Amino acid sequence: MDTLSYKTISANSETANKEWVVIDAKDQVLGRLSAKVAKILRGKYKPNYTPHADCGDNVIIINADKVILTGNKWDGREYLSYTGYPGGQRSATPRILQLKSEKHSLKSGKHPLFIKVIKGMLPKTKLGSALLNNLYVYNGSEHPHEAQTPKVIDINKLK
Repeated sequence: MDTLSYKTISANSETANKEWVVIDAKDQVLGRLSAKVAKILRGKYKPNYTPHADCGDNVIIINADKVILTGNKWDGREYLSYTGYPGGQRSATPRILQLKSEKHSLKSGKHPLFIKVIKGMLPKTKLGSALLNNLYVYNGSEHPHEAQTPKVIDINKLK
């Protein structure tokens, strides 16, 4: 038996088959939805998953304004950020971040609540920053990515 005939194949940016998927966030719990989206962005549902490469899919989340949080998390949870200046620590609740997403001055597809939650579930490296650029979140049911022919997946069927 020739042992050199069995090679471990590692995916890279050229060999990764990236797709576009659409996920409907209506009546989904934010944390559970975000955990599955982070796994899709990372590529962990694919058989050619490679930890050091961007082999995940591009994810479009629609109906982000209809996501739910259980308990008193809309007002009880706090997310901290820091401006970089002395005394520049800011805190925001999920309700405040949800209201910020309705501003027209915000970049299209960048929802502050989803970005904050999913960013914490990705690696804290350059790879994590690159993976976060593959996420597009919209409050309504329309999105401008029809040219990529995304496929709609049911998030409840994923583990």
